[in-house]
Amino acid sequence: MRVLFTIVCLFLLSNSYGQAARIYNPEADVSSAISQGLIRAKAENKHLFLQIGGNWCPWCLKFHKFITEDSDIKALMDKSYIFLLVNYSKENRNLSALKKLDYPQRFGFPVFVILDAIGNRIHTQNSSYLEEGDGYSKKKVVDFMTQWAPEALNSDHYKTK
Repeated sequence: MRVLFTIVCLFLLSNSYGQAARIYNPEADVSSAISQGLIRAKAENKHLFLQIGGNWCPWCLKFHKFITEDSDIKALMDKSYIFLLVNYSKENRNLSALKKLDYPQRFGFPVFVILDAIGNRIHTQNSSYLEEGDGYSKKKVVDFMTQWAPEALNSDHYKTK
């Protein structure tokens, strides 16, 4: 009876972990999602923040959890960006979309691409520079997100008098 109970518990735990860890959708139409994201970004005066990776990638899952559970980072994301997950996996590498983004997968995963509201790629970020220990540095992530936010690129801040 104990063996059966242990097997059932292990199955439930692995099943719930597998569901929790599935944040990327390999079947998603990335081109359409980016187009819709850009429409929202333009309407809300935001940039599009693409997190490229896959459900197979522990650092991808860590980053997603980090930005959704830290209230300061979540507020910064919500204020300045439309967030979109872009799948890269054996099921779907989204190579045509990544080609248009100048092959960000060359930096490893996750990799972040920032698009302005009209779809211009303005930055690609190697996520390893944002790591600290076995997770991500809040200071580094906040600095990164602040430096590429629409407000930081507002030309009025840089005019000489």
